[in-house]
This record gives sequence, C-alpha cells and structure tokens, in this order.
Amino acid sequence: MNTKLLGALAAAALLSACASEDNSAATTGAGAGSGASSNMAGSVRPGSQEDLVANVGDRVFFALDRSTVAADQRPVLDRQAAWLAQYPQVQVTLEGHADERGTREYNLALGQRRANSARDVLVAQGVSGSRLSTISYGKDRPAALGSNEEAWAQNRRAVTVVR
Repeated sequence: MNTKLLGALAAAALLSACASEDNSAATTGAGAGSGASSNMAGSVRPGSQEDLVANVGDRVFFALDRSTVAADQRPVLDRQAAWLAQYPQVQVTLEGHADERGTREYNLALGQRRANSARDVLVAQGVSGSRLSTISYGKDRPAALGSNEEAWAQNRRAVTVVR
C-alpha cells in the first residue's frame, strides 16, 4: 500500500514539475526561438517551420490596440528576413491575431493591420512581397487562454508560418 502511495506521489511531483511554463518570450517580445539554436541533434529540417521557430523566432507582439511593430520587436523580424534570404524557396504567411477584447469585426481588422505591418517590415528588409501572404484570425485563435493582461499580451501578435 505504501509503495503505491509513494509511486503516485512521485508521479504527481514529476507531472507538476513538467507543468511549469517559461513565458519569458512573451514578455521580452522575442517570440518562440529567440535566436538561440536548439537544433541539438540535427533533427530540425533547415528551412522548415520548426527551423524558423527554433532558431529565429516566429512571432512579434503588439501593444493594446496597436499595429505598429515596436522597436523591441524588430530584431525578430530582422532575423526572419535574414532567414528568408538564406532559404529563397520558402514562402510564408503572416497571421495577425488580437486579444479577446473588442468586437469580432474590430479584431479581424486589427489582426490584418498587424499582419500587414510585419509584412511591410520584412519587405523593407529585402524579402520579396511575392513570397509573403497575410491573413487575420482576429481573436479566433488565442495562443493563451485567460482574461488577464498576461494572456492578452500573448494573443496580440503576428505569427510567421512557413507554407
């Protein structure tokens, strides 16, 4: 009986240790994969979505009701532009997202402006506009659930997705 109880407690402790999250990317605006290479075993195919996420970062974050790329978010798009230059065959879609506040129509328009803003920065960095498309999901695809500033901040974003 004690062995089963100890085993259950050990399993619960392991699960709770695995459940902790690192939200530092959301707070720094670096996006997933803030430039540190995590391709340890070479299992990530160069030029893939996984490569973009692991080695460059796939998202930029926006202030409330804003669609201008802030200065602290530009390094992510600079790295994306360099990555796209390295893989000229890759085409991407820039997805615009908003938090849950506001009407569906407002958030769709805001998400589109965010996607367009990220696209404009990449084009200004020399990426051909023909390789980039945009779409808005508004508030329909949240990255974080919750009705608080932490969740909202993670949902105000533009995500670059390899097609």
